[in-house]
Amino acid sequence: MWIEKLSDGVVELDTPIGPRYVQPNLVQRAYLIWTFRNFFSLPHQVLRPWERRLIDRLWSENNFVSMPAVGAHDIPVIGRIEWRVPAQAEVVPIRKPMSGAKPAAAGQSREAASA
Repeated sequence: MWIEKLSDGVVELDTPIGPRYVQPNLVQRAYLIWTFRNFFSLPHQVLRPWERRLIDRLWSENNFVSMPAVGAHDIPVIGRIEWRVPAQAEVVPIRKPMSGAKPAAAGQSREAASA
């Protein structure tokens, strides 16, 4: 199976509009087979910097291929890159103490000092 991936494998890029497939060259396929040796799908954020640059370069070259219809000869998929949109951090307002309330510990220390 890895010989088929090395000879004509593609990488699946998970995008908001659906999966896209890019065809890397032979050396790039060898690197990507090693990257995906234990996983079929990886988030973009966990890739090493050189792997991210490789995927970004493949994306920017627009060297996309179309997958054949169901039942036709399937092109082997080396792996899948998940493009997760980072969730926006929720801004939580700082809680302020109530203006009329006094801490309970302060009241007890005064009573102990006066007794």
